[in-house]
Amino acid sequence: MPQRTSYDVVIVGGGHNGLVAAAYLARAGRSVLVLERLDHTGGAAVSTRAFAGVDARLSRYSYLVSLLPPKIVQDLGLRFAVRTRPVSSYTPALRDGRPTGLLIGHGPGRTRRSFAELTGSDTEFTAWQRFHAATGRVAQRVFPTLTQPLPDRAALRARVDDDATWEALFERPLGEAVEAAFADDLVRGVVLTDALIGTFATAHDLSLRQNRCFLYHVIGGGTGSWDVPIGGMGALTDALADAARRAGAEIVTRCRVTALAADTKGAEVTCEAGTVGARRVLVNAAPRELARLLGERPPPAVEGAQLKVNMLLTRLPRLRDTRVDARDAFSGTFHVAEGYGQLETAHRQAAAGRLPSAPPSELYCHSLTDPSILGADLVRRGYQTLTLFGLHTPARLFAGDTPERADTRDRLLAATLAELDRHLAEPLADCLARDAEGRPCIEARSPLDLDRELGLPDGNIFHRELAFPYADPDDGAAATAAGRWGVATGHPNVLLCGAGAVRGGGVSGIPGHNAAMAVLEDG
Repeated sequence: MPQRTSYDVVIVGGGHNGLVAAAYLARAGRSVLVLERLDHTGGAAVSTRAFAGVDARLSRYSYLVSLLPPKIVQDLGLRFAVRTRPVSSYTPALRDGRPTGLLIGHGPGRTRRSFAELTGSDTEFTAWQRFHAATGRVAQRVFPTLTQPLPDRAALRARVDDDATWEALFERPLGEAVEAAFADDLVRGVVLTDALIGTFATAHDLSLRQNRCFLYHVIGGGTGSWDVPIGGMGALTDALADAARRAGAEIVTRCRVTALAADTKGAEVTCEAGTVGARRVLVNAAPRELARLLGERPPPAVEGAQLKVNMLLTRLPRLRDTRVDARDAFSGTFHVAEGYGQLETAHRQAAAGRLPSAPPSELYCHSLTDPSILGADLVRRGYQTLTLFGLHTPARLFAGDTPERADTRDRLLAATLAELDRHLAEPLADCLARDAEGRPCIEARSPLDLDRELGLPDGNIFHRELAFPYADPDDGAAATAAGRWGVATGHPNVLLCGAGAVRGGGVSGIPGHNAAMAVLEDG
């Protein structure tokens, strides 16, 4: 139950971005109320004991930190740490009937040898270095702008100061750059996957949604590195909740917001505990949910396109490619059925309403980098977690599924694991741990499951279409603080502070920071 009837700021949703905003605003002396419908804070960035009677805390929905600026950690005094993953990726393949693959990491020498063994020359490795040097320069120049007022397009282009790379990433379909840089289908696919995480698009989609997704995946921290939160994602959101409370913010859980009204003077937020007034409301939910609260027509949905799977294993499976240790392969991103041609075929099949015949996916073992998410006995016995993220499985494919009857999801899971098994020396099923009831420790979530559980529109992990991180000079956004920070809505006293803001998406805290800065700029 809220302690007051009126606040300077009410924040709808206690996910990580809402908590970031709450901490900044409370530290600045504002009275802040956070309302969360669930019995805990964290939203999609939580740790969960997913399997009955098993001492393993999995990052259930989101599991890596890329875009969280050190500035936010330092500003808020977060008691939170990350660890860098030691390997970038491994992509198994079968060539001439022989198991092989591409291992990227463990130093340039080993990576060069892996490229040469796969392709027969140094050409693709040289192209890889050149391509990622260019994206690295973009990352260094763009990432610092994400916690500043939005630059306009011309200003950001001048900051990038590389016309060829700007054209490749911001102006033309990414497929053109990938095909110009690389000849090998597998290498092309490894590059393209960063453009397709949760994004249903082809390499040559004229909307450039694949380019925007790619950009956000390679600029994190100014390096593109993806770090592991020590203790799981819940450690981050617990630290944020602690920081917000220490600063004086009030957090009320199990309190669903049911309506929102706003005018030029302020706003009223109605929740299950009553109605509270606010000078401003920050919405840490999708624009669809904001429209529902305001009684407005929702924006068109942009469907999510991923399968999310969590597993606990008694051991990592052995690989058919005996040159690579499973620990090296799974401690980074393990790509399955993600050759360039395979990705395009999977998209074509899904666009036609069919499950991909070879579902593409990426896997990662959190516990190799951070064993603290497992109980001491599980660590001693060699247990490991495994997270799988499936691509090109849009929400439309699951339209007939219900929470009680998830036939499409189960068929997709079986096909995805079968595709993984093609590259293993033993079936993954033989490595799955069992819970206290004797059931395999595996759970899967379709886009519609994510909609039901987290309010992600059609499972879209970005809440809506991602935007390039610059302002449109023709939309008048620069006239207001909310517009300058990329958090404006159609109501001056209502701001977005979640993934649906400009420069949203991913576990970053950036929209929360920017919404707080807009409020403070306005006074």
